[in-house]
Amino acid sequence: MLLGVVSDTHGRVETARAAARMLESLEVACVIHCGDVGSAEIVPLFSAWPAHFVFGNVDDDVRALRAAIAAAGQTCHERFGTLELDGRRIAFLHSDDRRKFDETVASGQWDLVCYGHTHVAEQHRAGPTLVLNPGALHRARPHSFAVVDLKDMQATHIEV
Repeated sequence: MLLGVVSDTHGRVETARAAARMLESLEVACVIHCGDVGSAEIVPLFSAWPAHFVFGNVDDDVRALRAAIAAAGQTCHERFGTLELDGRRIAFLHSDDRRKFDETVASGQWDLVCYGHTHVAEQHRAGPTLVLNPGALHRARPHSFAVVDLKDMQATHIEV
């Protein structure tokens, strides 16, 4: 199963739309958004899949975002999300709460921890956990997202 991971769209519809088209061509089964969605207009761009959203530090109008996520039939996890997909335990958050991020990674209870906020694409292992920042779809060079093959836990960053 392929999982798409995006973050830091900051309401930039054109870049998010381009990423969504690329995710569609890659045939991902599910999408996680790691926060700083930025505007309700971003949400329907990810309606081709089950999509899971958390809020980031610039998501000021959470009421509008909650409504857009519900209207799209997607899932809002507020500030911290968890999923089990393909037998993998996944946590995702924005990481502006550094203590929560560090505790989540250090817990060792997750196969995958996805995060945003830094606008820097990176991945590393922390014990049994793959820690992944997909990069950002705004204020990053290059703009990027990530795809994770949950079977072998391999992540690939993709430039938009």
